[in-house]
Amino acid sequence: MQQFEAQLAWQRGAQPFLDNRYSRAHAWTFDGGLQVPASSSPLSVAPPMSDPAAVDPEEALVAAVSSCHMLFFLSLAARAGHVVDDYRDHALGTMSKNADGKMAMTRIVLRPAISFADGTGPDCAQLDALHHAAHAQCYIANSIKADVVVEGSA
Repeated sequence: MQQFEAQLAWQRGAQPFLDNRYSRAHAWTFDGGLQVPASSSPLSVAPPMSDPAAVDPEEALVAAVSSCHMLFFLSLAARAGHVVDDYRDHALGTMSKNADGKMAMTRIVLRPAISFADGTGPDCAQLDALHHAAHAQCYIANSIKADVVVEGSA
């Protein structure tokens, strides 16, 4: 068993609270000491009660799925002899009502654009197999209910 931790800190300060007009800005601190400004999404809580420049939980979930997929993809590609020079993704998460009628992240689309070193790239079938295997092994994708779809190719 492995455990992972993150620390979260928020303070009300002198802000009113019961009227719901308090800042949702807070900070995430991770084990290596990195502190990330976080907030509710401005799509959920309008500024100035949210901070549009901070990372919101929904964005973080989409980024976590994208990052996890990429890390497994890179490992699998290396094992198969495909030298990846560049990997970029413009992932998109969709919030909508789930089967229970609750708002949820229901779909995450990964759109990786990958460049391989000359002569080492996979063919289309191999690329699809690498993405399928990366998705199947991704801890984050295995932990959520949202549909995760991979679009695009090299």
